[in-house]
Amino acid sequence: MKLVFVHGAGGSSLSFYYQLRHFRNSKAIDLPGHPTGKPCVSIEGYLEWVRGFTTARRYKDVVLCGHSMGGAIAQLYALRYPDELRGIILIGTGARLRVNDDYMNRCASPGEDNAVWMDGQRDYYQGVESDIYQVLMRRSTEVGPAVDLNDLQACDKFDVMDEIQNIDLPTQVMCGSEDIMTPVKYTEYLGSKIKDARVQVIDGGSHYVQLEQYQKVNEQIERFLASLK
Repeated sequence: MKLVFVHGAGGSSLSFYYQLRHFRNSKAIDLPGHPTGKPCVSIEGYLEWVRGFTTARRYKDVVLCGHSMGGAIAQLYALRYPDELRGIILIGTGARLRVNDDYMNRCASPGEDNAVWMDGQRDYYQGVESDIYQVLMRRSTEVGPAVDLNDLQACDKFDVMDEIQNIDLPTQVMCGSEDIMTPVKYTEYLGSKIKDARVQVIDGGSHYVQLEQYQKVNEQIERFLASLK
């Protein structure tokens, strides 16, 4: 099995720093524009790019783990090309990802030297240990508000609520109990619609639960992978 991680809007492979250290031979993708290349303008565009990435490397038995926007990509992959996946793991995501205008406005008007936007980035990562926090902030600067806005607009158009029950792959869904961007009800909805999905709400975690409560997240991923063997 090949465990492949896909990050969220404006993020990077660093979103899975602790998972990469824990799961040997796993891979976290940097989507185009994060920070090199040109970002895709839709979830469908990112899906085809990810599919090209995994196909080119001849990955077999792929378990796709997506966070936030990455979770949207994973859902769409499971719906469009189920035969290419062994299972999916959805972290802090939803079948529809309506984005609060405040987040979009912060990207559209980032302030002098992107100061306003950077304050928002600091908020995202406030529950993360200081060593990785600095690296995440540096990467945020490299990705920038324009790419973040592009991604949030793609998320805002994403909606598979009418299709989600058609996912027929082993699925693990999880989120942090304090996630305000993709609240617990999103995870519960996915769990209720996807057949036999395993659901876990991780106490005290916020939107970046995989960085804040990485031991608990890794434990859930381990259990899920063991169930596929």
